[in-house]
Amino acid sequence: MAKQKIAILEDDPILVKSLSQTLIAAGYEIFSSLDGETGLEIIKKQKPDLVLLDIILPRKSGFEVMENLALDPELRRIPVMVLTNLESSQDINRMTELGVKSFLVKTNYSLDEVAAKIKETLNKLGNK
Repeated sequence: MAKQKIAILEDDPILVKSLSQTLIAAGYEIFSSLDGETGLEIIKKQKPDLVLLDIILPRKSGFEVMENLALDPELRRIPVMVLTNLESSQDINRMTELGVKSFLVKTNYSLDEVAAKIKETLNKLGNK
């Protein structure tokens, strides 16, 4: 069986490296980008099983990435899990409206907890 693919769009290279190592060890194939524009291209090309997305990104924000995904019939089915430090109710409402499946505040979760949440989300959606 092919490995499930995760796209990580995050502007902190240290966090990307740590997340990638944790998720590769958990059996996932990882694609990453430090900006939203390149990340969107990766998503279009690789069609991952899940996108792990920061909101504050250079070149194209996480909100813009989600808006682009929502407009594409082939990509809108991809679950998006937001990993960010934005916690305002306005930001959370906007993410929910754009179809975010999970919302994690970076400072509240360990790498292993993020990996467990990804597995739980994929299992819930039937992407085992």
